[in-house]
Amino acid sequence: MPTFTKEEIVHLGDLARIALTDEEITRLQGDLNVIAESINKVQEVATDDVEPTANPVPLEAYLRPDVPETPLTQAEATAGAPVSEAGMFVAPRILGQE
Repeated sequence: MPTFTKEEIVHLGDLARIALTDEEITRLQGDLNVIAESINKVQEVATDDVEPTANPVPLEAYLRPDVPETPLTQAEATAGAPVSEAGMFVAPRILGQE
């Protein structure tokens, strides 16, 4: 089982340009070792007879036919808006004056 040493954790922190405290190094070492152990367990699963797949459910189950429909008119699209003006939605300004 691969284990991450404190030196490796410090090196990873240096690569990421993150200053780690001793407490963080110890916590990350434990966390990364748990992750590595989980990966090892997954790799132990017998998959010789299993075909690779990107999605266990056929994607065609989620697709509908592409049927052209009549789009909403501008008035229909803005009918439910709290405020509209000249056929456009009116929303509060979120950026300052430019």
